[in-house]
Amino acid sequence: MYEEFYGFREKPFSLNPDPNYLFKSRKHTKGLTMLEYGLASEASIVILTGEVGSGKTTLTRKLLQRVSHDLTIGVMTHTSRVTDNIFPWICHAFGLEHQGKDTVTLFESLNNFLRAEHKANRRVALIVDEAQNLSVDDLDEIRMLSNINVDDNLFMQLVLVGQPELLEKLRQPELRQLAQRISVDYDLEALSKEETALYIRHRIKIAGGTTDLFNDRCCALVYRESRGIRLRPSGGLDPWLCP
Repeated sequence: MYEEFYGFREKPFSLNPDPNYLFKSRKHTKGLTMLEYGLASEASIVILTGEVGSGKTTLTRKLLQRVSHDLTIGVMTHTSRVTDNIFPWICHAFGLEHQGKDTVTLFESLNNFLRAEHKANRRVALIVDEAQNLSVDDLDEIRMLSNINVDDNLFMQLVLVGQPELLEKLRQPELRQLAQRISVDYDLEALSKEETALYIRHRIKIAGGTTDLFNDRCCALVYRESRGIRLRPSGGLDPWLCP
């Protein structure tokens, strides 16, 4: 409704993570660079953390647009649904058959897949979004998968993306082997007041609107309410007004 009134082609503040709307603040640019560096340098484990709404998922979506052709990436989402077996979810991330198969068979399928990709000179990376939802046991299972290698060649890289609670979980003694293998980590901080104003106008411009729609006072109000973090639609300002 409001799109037509303001001359937008689409909603500029949709909650869906759209890489085409990525605002390249200094923080987000560095975060994307760290992710790309981690994959390019064949880092064993890469960690990206940040508060809810800081733009982590949008960064990973942008990363997927920029990966090289020799890199096969699986993306694991809906981690809150993982219960007693993480292997079906990992197989699903790579498009492997997993229905009705036991853990041993699933592990063997993943093993064969990783070896086949290596033989075809393709590297493999698994991105786990909202990784803080995984249990200690699940995180350790993923670590063990990344141990599959031949002649010191890494078969699968891990990119764990999550809220700050992920770091707390990784500090637990049971995950010390995983923590020791973290090569790259970056914490995505909130936008500043000035960045929030630029962010708002950036998204409006991408959506086809005029950048003077929000004056400085309005942008300052959005920053005061959001503190530089994208708000969820619950009270206060209308959700589409929030970065």
